[in-house]
Amino acid sequence: QVQPVESGGGLVQAGGSLRLSCAASGRTFSSLTMGWFRQAPGKEREFVAAIRWSGSITSYADSVKGRFTISRDNARNTMYLQMNSLKPEDTAVYYCAAKWGGEVSMTSDAYGYWGQGTQVTVSS
Repeated sequence: QVQPVESGGGLVQAGGSLRLSCAASGRTFSSLTMGWFRQAPGKEREFVAAIRWSGSITSYADSVKGRFTISRDNARNTMYLQMNSLKPEDTAVYYCAAKWGGEVSMTSDAYGYWGQGTQVTVSS
């Protein structure tokens, strides 16, 4: 059983930074491709970033390229999302997701395991 748990959300001013963490229980973390998605009020859930189980391949939404960095530490069973130069439009609940297989997918349906989400609020 895989259970992702997010942490690190909060309130930050525009231009600031936050780092989100996602811990996933179990011995199989290093076999999982992981992703971050977000959902703003009144909007559909959207892809943010994803990283292959080995860390060798990453993918980003155009809206966060150059500002966000996804990484993972398989020894700690943890994935990270470093968010810099935050904008008010980044305000959303951020979800960690996990899937089997090496394909780095931007589609939420590809991910079978989801965390409860962590709120990120960027004030202007």
